[in-house]
Amino acid sequence: MDKLRDIFYKTNGDLTQELILEPSVLGLGQLPKRLMPQAAVNLICGYCSTGCSLTVHLRNREAVNLTPNRHHPVNLGEACPKGWEALTPLTAPDRAKTPLLKDRFGKLVAVDWDTALKIFVGRFKDIQRKYGAERVAFLSTGQFCTEEMALLGALAKFGMGMVHGDANTRQCMATAAVAYKQSFGFDAPPFTYKDFEESDVLVFVGANPCIAHPIMWQRVLMNRHHPKIVVIDPRKTETAMAATHHYTVAPKSDLSLFYGLARIFIANGWINQIFVERHTNGFSEFTDHVRQFPLELVSAATGLAIKEIEELADLIHCGQRVSFWWTMGVNQSHEGVRLAQAIINLALLTGNIGRPGTGANSITGQCNAMGSRLFSNTTSLLGGYDFLNPEHRHKIAEILKINPDCIPAQNSLSYDQILEQIPVHKIKGLWVIATNPAHSWINQHDFREVISQLDFLVVQDMYATTEMAQLADLVLPAAGWGEKEGTVINSERRLGLFRKVAAAPGVALADFYIFKLIAQYWGCAEMFTDWSSPEAVFQILKKISRQTPADISGIRDYQMIEESGGIQWPFPESMTAEALNLHQNSERRLFADGKFYHPDGKARFLFEDIRSVPEPPDKFYPFVLLTGRGTSVQWHTQTRTGKSAVLRKLYPKEAYVEINPQDAGRLKIEPGQWVHVSSLRGMVKAKAVVTPTVKPGELFMPMHYPETNRLTFAAFDPYSRQPSYKYCAANVTRLPHD
Repeated sequence: MDKLRDIFYKTNGDLTQELILEPSVLGLGQLPKRLMPQAAVNLICGYCSTGCSLTVHLRNREAVNLTPNRHHPVNLGEACPKGWEALTPLTAPDRAKTPLLKDRFGKLVAVDWDTALKIFVGRFKDIQRKYGAERVAFLSTGQFCTEEMALLGALAKFGMGMVHGDANTRQCMATAAVAYKQSFGFDAPPFTYKDFEESDVLVFVGANPCIAHPIMWQRVLMNRHHPKIVVIDPRKTETAMAATHHYTVAPKSDLSLFYGLARIFIANGWINQIFVERHTNGFSEFTDHVRQFPLELVSAATGLAIKEIEELADLIHCGQRVSFWWTMGVNQSHEGVRLAQAIINLALLTGNIGRPGTGANSITGQCNAMGSRLFSNTTSLLGGYDFLNPEHRHKIAEILKINPDCIPAQNSLSYDQILEQIPVHKIKGLWVIATNPAHSWINQHDFREVISQLDFLVVQDMYATTEMAQLADLVLPAAGWGEKEGTVINSERRLGLFRKVAAAPGVALADFYIFKLIAQYWGCAEMFTDWSSPEAVFQILKKISRQTPADISGIRDYQMIEESGGIQWPFPESMTAEALNLHQNSERRLFADGKFYHPDGKARFLFEDIRSVPEPPDKFYPFVLLTGRGTSVQWHTQTRTGKSAVLRKLYPKEAYVEINPQDAGRLKIEPGQWVHVSSLRGMVKAKAVVTPTVKPGELFMPMHYPETNRLTFAAFDPYSRQPSYKYCAANVTRLPHD
């Protein structure tokens, strides 16, 4: 226990003020709690990517309530139901309060940190010694702080010798990240939320912000230009109901539609010739490509009438400030990257980028997916650098004061590829942090079979009851939102702060300090001497970002972020507080100068032939199953929203499937009746919701229920490796009345 005491004090000079521990469990003597003298603390919500600021009210240093921050430039005093209930998950009775180790009977039993960390290190090192360093991998998250992401990626890859690690942002944002990198030269969402208010035409593709990003939708409603609101979606979603125009395209026909729209624009001369010539490459080749998409072909592919397609083209053409917005309906596709780029292409050829109210704009999923994309060491080297580039490796090594040979000279396998390596015994140990793939990953039957073949599985989470934790050999108890501090980056590239307003239960620790302890036990702590606290790591990330497109070197410290209401990258040292205009919370977009991040400063038109859906309907599975977000009160696998009695009352308890009245009548399915929904992966039970919001031949199930991903098909975009959750062949059959 003396060794553990030393580690807790040596990992961070201010550790006793950062961690709230049970001294009787750790044997550390009395540790003073961090004082929180304020009556209220502002911190960014930990759910979606909007980045709302919540004011947590304190009484006797305890968090007792919260309200939306009226002065924050993102949410302007608004919050969705999840935000209002953000404190509730912290006090759930199933919090992981101590490390848990699976005994010989298969039961998770409590152990102390010293035991847990010795087993963690011993088992993983044993695998590496027997089979090679690359036989251990990690799967991470977009849910915790940027500094934690950076420390995890550096610890795993530079300190522990891992080659492979990915994050669950692969499930939501990989497509957008790859599309931006290829088109613009860097993963750079160009917009600011003010663009919601300044467009005269807003085009939402596979996006339902009414329930997925309610506060962003509030910004749309603040638009005083009486905009045309266009929704392109197979379902009549809540956003489609509120829109001025809804185009019910056939599932996964969007790429044909956008190529067809581009053909109309080019044929009619509706292009911004000056912008295209000065600021883009590949337009001539793109023009040749879209000739293959005449109106008749596009109409047949999409199910839209020719007049509808022409009307849509005219709406976009007549707009002076047109913005295009997409989320998972685009990203989660077998050809999502090319679809995202088809949207980007339309913005480029019309010059709708870099100006107020314009842009090809990917709305991010998780609260810190943008931080993960930049600094998690998964899809790129820290700061958007390239693992394959020796100059980049040497630059990062110099900043971090480490040997360049510690940095892998190869890219990680993607999420799905890591899992594929388990049955062939090329991945034998897995460390899963703050994510629940035993519910969220595609095709659950195969996933669980694969996971069972690991030699050792560690799950690090704030709950011991998640589907993933229940499969683990070792569970490490982590602090949650509100129990730690660090930065997060929202959809509009705005850095905000997590703040600590509550004590983690038992001996649970912030992920940051778990990583620090693992570094000490692993024997690589000296590599992370300068990584003493989250804010110290932020200073390191500033150095890494310098002179990159995401330069944040001009941000002084956490206090500057808090005083400004958040700061959008880039914010280089050449900028000043006056330039930021702190008190007016200015909002900045990219590419106003027409300069992109490729070496020649130009954006690229990228395109490809249409690829058929991997699993079309047939006579046995005649329906297309669509999946997505259910309501604004549900979040992902419900490990947090499910803790709130208030939120649970606002959504159906049982899994349900939406079916068109025509199909329900033909199959004699009544509203509320139990049905079987099946695919080639299996069969689940759900309640029927008979509604015209889905078209005949289509079904819809929310992703929040574990039943849904027992049906989904494991198809992946070849460039982003993002799963295509939104399409598989399925059937529905009625069950007899009880």
